[in-house]
Formats: sequence, structure tokens, C-alpha cells
Amino acid sequence: MKSKLLLSGLLVCLSLHDLSHAAGDPQTGRAKAQSCVVCHGPMGISVNPGAPHLAGQPAVYLIEQMQDFRSGKRQNPVMSVIAKPLSDRDIQDLAAWYASIEIQIKQ
Repeated sequence: MKSKLLLSGLLVCLSLHDLSHAAGDPQTGRAKAQSCVVCHGPMGISVNPGAPHLAGQPAVYLIEQMQDFRSGKRQNPVMSVIAKPLSDRDIQDLAAWYASIEIQIKQ
């Protein structure tokens, strides 16, 4: 009984966590991503060897990273400056855009 209750609580927390990060709008994020294109490419596939691919990354991961750059918890000479003025909504929209891009792996 105790483990069943614990599991139910965990599932509720996970679903609430996912909902809080699913609020972004991919199309709005795509429009906001114009300054990201220089390093991360027009479809989130990096053209800069020092910048990561963003396409297909989970929104929750992208949100956390951008919030960390914005707060100064994570440092990068370029991203720290770019993330500083972003609102929570901007970050959610950008994350939604990059997370919406489907990636295919071919062998």
C-alpha cells in the first residue's frame, strides 16, 4: 500500500513537471529563434563546432539549460549574454520549437 501511494505521488509530480514545460508554442519559438540560427543552424543542427545541436532535445532539458545561462548558474561567453534578457515565456517557446524538430538516425 505504501509503495503504491509513493508511486502514485511520483506519477503526479512527473506529470505536473511535464505540463509546466509543455506550455511553449513551437511556431512562436521558431520566430524567436532567429538569433540562434547563427550558431545552432536554421533547424537546430549546429553549424558551429563549438555549439551543440538543439533539434530534438527534450524541452525540459532546453528550458533548464537556458534558465541556467540566464541566471549565471551556467557560464558561456555567448549564451550568458543571449539568455539574460529572455523571459520564461521566451525560453518555453524556444524549447518547444527545438523539441518539436524530429530527428532521424540512419545507419
